[in-house]
Amino acid sequence: MNMEQTDPQHYQRLLRVAQRITTQRDVLRLCEVIVEEARALSGAEGALIYLLANGAGQPVPRLQCAVLRWPARAMCQGGNGYAPVMQPELLLDAPASPVAEAARSGEAVTSYQPQQLIGETREATTRDSLAIPLLDHDQQVLGVLQLLNVVEWGGATPGGAKSDVAAPVKLGVAKGSTASETKALLSGITSYAATALHNALLAQELEQLLDAFIRVIARAIDEKSSHTSGHCQRVPLLTELIAQAACADTAVFRDFNLSDDEWYELRVAAWLHDCGKLTTPDSVLDKSTKLHTLHDRIEEVAARYAVLRAVRQGECAAATAAEPEAASRYQRALADDLAVLDDELAFLRRVNKGSECMAEADQARVREIAMRQWPDVKGRMQPLLSEEEAAALCVVRGTLTHEEREIINNHVQVTLDMLESLPFPRKLWRVPEYAGGHHERIDGSGFPRGLTGEQMSLPARMLAIADVFEALTAHDRPYKPPMKISQALSILKQMRDARHIDADLYQLFVRERVWETYARRVLDPAQLDVTDASIFL
Repeated sequence: MNMEQTDPQHYQRLLRVAQRITTQRDVLRLCEVIVEEARALSGAEGALIYLLANGAGQPVPRLQCAVLRWPARAMCQGGNGYAPVMQPELLLDAPASPVAEAARSGEAVTSYQPQQLIGETREATTRDSLAIPLLDHDQQVLGVLQLLNVVEWGGATPGGAKSDVAAPVKLGVAKGSTASETKALLSGITSYAATALHNALLAQELEQLLDAFIRVIARAIDEKSSHTSGHCQRVPLLTELIAQAACADTAVFRDFNLSDDEWYELRVAAWLHDCGKLTTPDSVLDKSTKLHTLHDRIEEVAARYAVLRAVRQGECAAATAAEPEAASRYQRALADDLAVLDDELAFLRRVNKGSECMAEADQARVREIAMRQWPDVKGRMQPLLSEEEAAALCVVRGTLTHEEREIINNHVQVTLDMLESLPFPRKLWRVPEYAGGHHERIDGSGFPRGLTGEQMSLPARMLAIADVFEALTAHDRPYKPPMKISQALSILKQMRDARHIDADLYQLFVRERVWETYARRVLDPAQLDVTDASIFL
């Protein structure tokens, strides 16, 4: 660009355009600005911008028209807020196309030959075209900017009048500028545009890659255990619903709002909140019953009962042979003994499945049964249940022993360690804090860091509520059926009263019926058993 040939007024104009272009972050909005400014600077009647599409699923390079603007003809297609461009694709090897030629050669192409106007269903041809390739720093084509002047319409014009074919007008001379000045301005704007487009496309591609990677990680976590297969997909949805309610609130949360970057940061944290479970042993993560390790050991217990049944039957047969006249008495005693054994085994099978709360009487019965003796394969008498088995069967909530729960709980510390080791960009700096706080409690009794509510950010407290509510209502937990909304809200209310979850967020969750929105999208209709939620406030 020869600055000596350009009037100082055009410097200012170019700087203004450059500033407008370089401040755009959204690819489509950037394309709109490039088209608008290039058309204004060149004095062109219409302008289009094409982007090169040659990624996955696009084995043949194609040019995709992203934006078409022809104000005089009321033609606005593509970009933000307008319908997509009609018939937008153009093959890179398309013959007699100035746009395709500019993309192939990497040089501007001027044409005065009639060509079909893309995006127009009627017969319409342009006579004056300037196609300028947009090149990155490696001189690779990112797209093509096309400026157009004269158009011939077949039939009526968009306004309904008969088309008058005008004589070709030389393209590329802006009003009040010389040809050399306009050329310099176009050279400058396309250079700025290409740099800005390269940066915007790179940022978009990196964000798409990060999003895809995050979802792959979440899917790997869910696939690791069939019993939490949708947890990492449902928690982000519920977290977002809570955040939307907070943003819309005009009372307690009137000062809370999220920018686009902050929304993205929250979503990333929600998707990655359980990434530490990738290191959790399958035997613990996939523990569907209290006696489950590599397999459910309740069947080993059942085999011991089968031995006891055989022993009782053998004793009955021997006694009957010795006293035939007492056979009926021995048979009745055998039936009673077998009924007791069957009842005990059925009881152990039931408690093995786990529950929200195991009664003390049931725990006492397990310990009593554990003292029963059975002969092993060598005839040695052994306790019917080992100490470890009895302790596992006496787990009060769920299926995990204290030691196994510690292993599970460690996934949050691992999540923090993993996320804090990543060089997140500035707009994602708080992802580790959000994701790593979903098991913290308002009173400071949570883990892994024992943070209080004052030490936790609002998004982290939202994620904590979402994690609990999803777990309570989930249909894929092995030790319990999915809770109905009434039961889940009751438990959340108890957690609010115990200062385990944020009281204001809980009130918002109930009052704005976030639970109902989530339930209608995700849960079984039978779970939605609450109409008046005021009793939970």
